[in-house]
Amino acid sequence: MADLIRLTAAELAARVAAGDVSAVEVAEAHLARIDAVDEKVHAFLHVDREGALAQARAVDEKRANGEPLGPLAGVPLALKDIFTTEGVPTTVGSKILEGWIPPYDATVTKRLKAAGVVILGKTNMDEFAMGSSTENSAFGPTGNPWDLTRIPGGSGGGSAASLASFQAPLAIGTDTGGSIRQPAAVTGTVGVKPTYGGVSRYGMVAFSSSLDQGGPCARTVLDAALLHEVIAGHDPLDSTSIDASVPPVVEAARTGSVAGLRVGVVREFRGEGFQQGVLNRFDESVELLRGLGATIVELSCPSFDKALAAYYLIAPSECSSNLARFDAMRYGLRVGDDGTRSAEEVTSLTRESGFGPEVKRRIMLGTYALSSGYYDAYYGSAQKVRTLVARDFDRAFAQVDVVVSPTTPTTAFPIGERVDDPMAMYLADLCTIPVNLAGNAAMSLPCGLADEDGLPVGLQIIAPALADDRLYRVGAAVEAEFQARWGHPILEEAPAL
Repeated sequence: MADLIRLTAAELAARVAAGDVSAVEVAEAHLARIDAVDEKVHAFLHVDREGALAQARAVDEKRANGEPLGPLAGVPLALKDIFTTEGVPTTVGSKILEGWIPPYDATVTKRLKAAGVVILGKTNMDEFAMGSSTENSAFGPTGNPWDLTRIPGGSGGGSAASLASFQAPLAIGTDTGGSIRQPAAVTGTVGVKPTYGGVSRYGMVAFSSSLDQGGPCARTVLDAALLHEVIAGHDPLDSTSIDASVPPVVEAARTGSVAGLRVGVVREFRGEGFQQGVLNRFDESVELLRGLGATIVELSCPSFDKALAAYYLIAPSECSSNLARFDAMRYGLRVGDDGTRSAEEVTSLTRESGFGPEVKRRIMLGTYALSSGYYDAYYGSAQKVRTLVARDFDRAFAQVDVVVSPTTPTTAFPIGERVDDPMAMYLADLCTIPVNLAGNAAMSLPCGLADEDGLPVGLQIIAPALADDRLYRVGAAVEAEFQARWGHPILEEAPAL
């Protein structure tokens, strides 16, 4: 049973489909792993043991009846606690929703269940997806399985940590400014931010509606592609959903190649603040791409230097609007409702008790940026920078097929190191934020370990909107070459828990 947790999602699905192992046995193996290690890692906020086993039994019954199974049927998955799940708690890492049981499934949740994917439970995250370390969770931080004293990235650190600790072979995250890719980079896993609108946001608790995007997290590029295909596609319940066919991501992952591709390297994605070991691994990745037949093109995207500032005006502005619904009147926490206070006082007391410091900080920033007299100077100017970022990407993709960069400027930093320094925390997303502002697709995958600390480094691959398959084509080629050089997947070098 212990060997099952080390198999890829593709391997597990094939064994379940062939009848070599039951979906229940696979689920039980992963639940046992959660029991063994999650007290140390804290990747999960809620483990749905009964629900997972019921879903697994349904897969086994379908196979026994000769019914067709999907390509991921019977494979366990960890779901970020930002997606609603009928009958299962959804907290978004916040006290204000502690104990809330949604009456419906998010579209992503529905599609996972329809595909026979077994949802093990809900993973820890920065409150309302606001953070880069999972330290902003109201329920305590998650540890990085490579070093439990370090952060697993954020906001989706729980999803990434569940993969790196072999508690689940697949996970779902969300990416507003890098919250899938940054955790993938620092945990040695694979994370994909699809084209904006490529995966439904219906039932995904909103942080910043024009930036939020759900996506797949996995330990291999192929597994990420298989999961991408399950959750992607048009959804009439989501007004931002793209009515277009899903790019052929699985085919691209199975036939990875960079021969003849033009790969852009952005001058602005290096320099002060970048760890030397990260740059060393990135430079090796560029040479690897060149050796595989890609043409390397140096690019300059000057507006990228302003992207971080623009993001931290746009995202807080949208969050101040989205989080206004948490008013103590409709659902969630209610404080001070003793019959002596007005509705306004109850709302104020509830928000004071229910929201954490980072959420409050961003609400205040956003409310200020949207206020009369400051809207044009702040929010309006940030949207202009967003347009410049999109134009820089357009110019880049007129010259190249994909762009590559380090995913993060540094490896995983110690828990507590940046808690009192928001600016240092925000810089963790320096390389990922431009993608969200433009709505493009991007992937992070492991490219080695840093010289200084032996911790994982991520390579970011960026593709134009609706060209998600390019990520998988390049990612699969890079992954295969690196693993051939290393002789094993990078997670085999992680210390045992």
